[in-house]
Order: sequence, then C-alpha cells, then structure tokens
Amino acid sequence: MEDEVKPGKIKTVRPETLEFIILYNQLRGKAFNGNAQLAEALGFNSPSSITEIIKSRQNIDPEKLRIFKEKFKEHINGDKKQNFSEQKTVSKHSEGIPMYEISATASGVEVYNDINDSQPVGHMNFPGIEDCDFALPVWGHSMYPYLENGCWVALKIIHDKKILPGEVYYIEWGDYRMYKRLLAGDIPDEVIAHSDNTTEMVGNRLKYAPFIIKVADIKKLCLVKDIHKKHNH
Repeated sequence: MEDEVKPGKIKTVRPETLEFIILYNQLRGKAFNGNAQLAEALGFNSPSSITEIIKSRQNIDPEKLRIFKEKFKEHINGDKKQNFSEQKTVSKHSEGIPMYEISATASGVEVYNDINDSQPVGHMNFPGIEDCDFALPVWGHSMYPYLENGCWVALKIIHDKKILPGEVYYIEWGDYRMYKRLLAGDIPDEVIAHSDNTTEMVGNRLKYAPFIIKVADIKKLCLVKDIHKKHNH
C-alpha cells in the first residue's frame, strides 16, 4: 500500500488522518455504531480498512475524509455547539453534572424554557450518575408518583434515539419539553408518550392522556437515570 512501512523508513501520518482519528473517537456510538456501518457509509470494501487507519495509522484518502465530514456534519457541528459536550468531561466527574433550574412557562406546566439559554445553578454528584450529562427539575404532576413535582432527575443523552420501551425519558418535541414513559407504538417509527398519573380527570377524560409521537420528531432524547426527591421540611 502507499504508506506501507519499510525497514529503516519512518511512516508519515498526514494531518487529515489525525483529524479523521479524532473525529472517529468523538462520533463513534453517536453518529455510527461500528466499523462495519462506517465502512459502508464511506465506500470502503471492508471494515478492516477503518481498523488499519485507527490502529495502524494507515493514511486515509482525503476524499474519504471529505465524505466522512459531509455525511456526519450535523454530528460534528452539534458536538461543537453542545453545552453538554465531551469538553466538560473532566470537570463533570470532579464537580458532578450541571443542574439547570428550568421553570415552567405560563402556557403549561409541561412546556420548558430552552436549557441552552440557561446557566447551571449547581452540580449534582453522587454514585451512580457518573455517565449522566445534566440534571433538570420536574414540574407538574403528569408523571406522579414516579416523578414528583420539584424533584431533580439525572439525565443521560441518547444520541442514537434508541428507545427502550417502558422507560421514562425527558424529551424535547416540537415546542415542548416534557417527561414521559415511552411505549412501543403500532408502527416502528412511532412511540406512545404515556403519563403515569392516570387518576386526574377532566370531566370523563384523563387529564394526562397518552399520545403518539414520531421518533423522527424528537429533537432531544434523554433517559432518566436517577431521581433525587426533594426533602419535606
């Protein structure tokens, strides 16, 4: 191959190869799940071609890097803009995960202000939430008794939008930010947003009735990993 190492010769790793390796490590598990998927997306004949670049520093064709950056540009740009990016990993583990005090808007208890416009009010740090990204409070009663109004929850961002039916998630959908238990829908690309509070009624109808959401319409998906309930004084 072009950059095969020969006795007495030092192989030069080109800048585009180093850039690819850095982006590969940042996006694996987010933009793609493994070398087989990535090799197919970039037009390589075998996943081993990716392995050679990552492990053996085999130089990548600049055109392949261009295709890689074009196919995953939303993930690359998103990582640069995210408030909850990997750049905060070191401080996150030492200080804990950032807590954002998001208050409900006047239009309804399940509509939240944009957390990207907020500054952390503190940090949450206790065993079991090391892999979480941030914490938000709960407003409203739709998920009672699982989530009580005023408690804090530790959340892990699910980048690939793979949903475990029956688990509780924080979702950003349309203009809404809400907590819901997501159940499998009748077709693969839909889920049912279910509220645990099935006792409150308006007339003869549930106040928090379930509804259908298309997975593609979910802008942010975060798994509820831990709950810190407020103390009663």
